[in-house]
Amino acid sequence: MNNLRRIDLNLLLCLHVLLEEKHVSRAATRLHKSQPAMSHALAHLRRIFNDPLLVRRAGKLSLTSKATELLPLLGQSLQQLETLFQAPTFDPKHETRSFRLAMSDYGASIILPTLVRTLRQQAPNIELFISQGSREAMLAQVMDAEVDIAFGVFPSGITPALKQQILFEENFVCVADASTVDHTGTLSLDQWLARPHVTVAMQPHLNNEIDLALHAVGAKRHVLVSLPHWGVATTLIAGTDLLLTVAKRTIGPEGLAPTLHCFAPPLAIASFNFVQVWHTRRDADPAHHWLRQHIALIAQTQHSLSPSRVTGQ
Repeated sequence: MNNLRRIDLNLLLCLHVLLEEKHVSRAATRLHKSQPAMSHALAHLRRIFNDPLLVRRAGKLSLTSKATELLPLLGQSLQQLETLFQAPTFDPKHETRSFRLAMSDYGASIILPTLVRTLRQQAPNIELFISQGSREAMLAQVMDAEVDIAFGVFPSGITPALKQQILFEENFVCVADASTVDHTGTLSLDQWLARPHVTVAMQPHLNNEIDLALHAVGAKRHVLVSLPHWGVATTLIAGTDLLLTVAKRTIGPEGLAPTLHCFAPPLAIASFNFVQVWHTRRDADPAHHWLRQHIALIAQTQHSLSPSRVTGQ
């Protein structure tokens, strides 16, 4: 690096043009310099490299052995330097890239089906690697550059090094076997509390939105089954007295099995924001920006369960 202090980068450009043209006047014209200025630059370059660089043979300037070695290296180096001053671009059709996304199966069911179809059509060489973890683990992975984007419900006061974008606001619904709900299609809070429950949580010992709402009214439910993922949850309800209280989009646009019934919770449960989180170091990455934009569009256009299918809303 100390050698770089001895030379103006403009001199390297002069050297490259001089070696290409093998002519001082033509090099000067090409760089919009005077011939004396170019001659002075050549003299300075000869001192720096301790080599004549251009020597006269048969009335013409020719490259020395040193100059012949320098010419291709100069071309490559100047091209690389040029890219430092160009705005980065992203061509989805031809870009080859891998992205690491962290999300629960809830987020995966909402985002991945449409995202994968979009990538196959618009960015066929993009690879996705999906992982799952607790909220704390996913944020740590984004901080440590182990994950590009994390999806979930995260606290609003996260470190300034991380940015987050709200993808949608989510509400809760209850699911029960249709035969265990009366003609009103709903349950009172007392009836709801009297039944055993299925819950979904990566860390069951931590309070979630449902249990926080119960605590606010001085109540507690009996959790009979605790699961770390959403996919199988509704299948446990059919033919039992179990209740499941879940995020509405868990049900999906295809709805529930005919034997199951969906209704509004018998108490107010705060909605939550589902967000994507990334590190500020990724802001200037055009491929990362492109992916975030498409994910946001996918999340915002997904069809949630129709309110008409939820009794009590």
